Amino acid sequence: MENSHKAGSAKKQAFISIWTLTLMNVAIIAGLGNDVQEAFYGLSSVTYFAIGAICFFIPTALVAAELASGWSNRGGIFRWVGEGLGRGWALTCLLILWFQVMINFGMGMPSSAATILFYTPMYNKAVAFAQNPTHVVLIMTGWIILYWIMAIIANRGVKTFTTITKYGVLIGTLIPLAIMIILTIVWLCQGHTPAISMAPKQLIPKWNGMSTLALAAGVFFSYTGIDENAAFIKRLKHPEKDFVASVFITLILVFLIFVVGTVIIAMIVPEKQINVLYSLVTVFKVLGETFAFPWLYLVLMWVGLFNLVASTVTELAAPSVMLAQAGGSGFLPKWLQKKNKHGMPARLVYVQMAGMTIIAYLFKLIPNVEGFVILLTQCVTVLYLFYYILMFVTFLRLRYQQPNRPRSFKVPGGKVGAWIIAGVGLISSVFGIVLAFYPPAQVKAEVGSPVTYVIVIAVLVAVVLLTCLGLYLLSKKHPNWVNPKNEFAPFTWEIEGLKKPEKVTSNIPTVLMSKGQNPMGMPIKRPYKPDQQVAKSVDDADERNESVEENQS
Repeated sequence: MENSHKAGSAKKQAFISIWTLTLMNVAIIAGLGNDVQEAFYGLSSVTYFAIGAICFFIPTALVAAELASGWSNRGGIFRWVGEGLGRGWALTCLLILWFQVMINFGMGMPSSAATILFYTPMYNKAVAFAQNPTHVVLIMTGWIILYWIMAIIANRGVKTFTTITKYGVLIGTLIPLAIMIILTIVWLCQGHTPAISMAPKQLIPKWNGMSTLALAAGVFFSYTGIDENAAFIKRLKHPEKDFVASVFITLILVFLIFVVGTVIIAMIVPEKQINVLYSLVTVFKVLGETFAFPWLYLVLMWVGLFNLVASTVTELAAPSVMLAQAGGSGFLPKWLQKKNKHGMPARLVYVQMAGMTIIAYLFKLIPNVEGFVILLTQCVTVLYLFYYILMFVTFLRLRYQQPNRPRSFKVPGGKVGAWIIAGVGLISSVFGIVLAFYPPAQVKAEVGSPVTYVIVIAVLVAVVLLTCLGLYLLSKKHPNWVNPKNEFAPFTWEIEGLKKPEKVTSNIPTVLMSKGQNPMGMPIKRPYKPDQQVAKSVDDADERNESVEENQS
């Protein structure tokens, strides 16, 4: 009895709270460092963020909330897209997510190397070094070692990195933001004049040609990532309700972090002096001088490492966890599926880190680093927005293919509301992809020619997508990749005896359908009919199960 009680307590401790998942979401999506680029546009950046929230983040959040509430089994985006579009597209989504993390980390290494002196009290030397860095390879190696250490931390299990994420976001983002707000109010009360006009008319963006549209697309991309932590949906006590609540709390926090941080930076640093690498440090230095503490920036730089660790550990873990969950169902070779004693797919994380390391050092092998950064950034943008196109299409297909499947949350407005929300998200995603292929003004100096720019991005995107296709085709030829003990439930259409996603009228909850089933990739143990029904008045899960079993018999 005592052992049983201990086992139950251990299981209870495995749950994560709504607040923890929310902070994990914030760690992936938002950070004060993201605000600097938008500060160039002053008060009108508020409008851009509002447009991004309305046109992209809210549709993404609503769609993810409905998909998670209706298909809450393990897998996140893989589960959802697999239900609506099939196994191949589902695997593609996970691999895109996995590759984009690898590429983003690799691209960030040179920037991290350039700002290393801001961790010292030598502010002026740090600015000069950031403008003309030296010994970049050596310094970058130090950062890469730090990232490998964070990979080791991520591989210590969900409990370890969720705790780090929770405190990392609090200490590294929310507390510095609160300090910025308080000190900015003091700074204004001392009689300082904002570097931008605070007149309401400044909220209206100025048209500057295609660069204006490019900014809007960049804001859309800032909001990506709300769906990544769906990998941990089974760690919630009430997955269908808690995930939805976390999504909407995240929406509020992320919008505040983006808007408040951006406006404060624009108020304190004149537009011509804004530098993407270190303007946030400048803001902390100026605000610190308000209290005769110019070294405030140094304290907050070190504090900011908490946020770096939180976001990095979370982003390293989430895509690999989801990919490993699918991999055990026959999509990855067994040597990549293997988990360590903490239940983490350590080999997948380390392979991802190896790719990041290679990408980081490639920057020094290419004469024009800036051009390479632009190309990889746009490549990631295209891939990530394509990923969201698949999610929006899946959402619409499931509304028609599985109209009766219970969802604890539904996008309001019926089919009209679904089309409006998904349509806005689709248009925004396509819009962002088109602009990603539009050569920027500096393309001749940094890339060579517009034709080269477009071809290179197209080739990079094609390489990733062909890798996805190749792995999927290989998995079909290697049925022995299936792990009979994997915890990944079959898709509902597989349980219903279909060979691909088709329209069904069943109203059986997905969690109930997967109860007692063999794992994905194995023979279906308890088949259901595509038109099988359960009484809607039956609310309790056990009673519903009995009702379904009676119907089956």
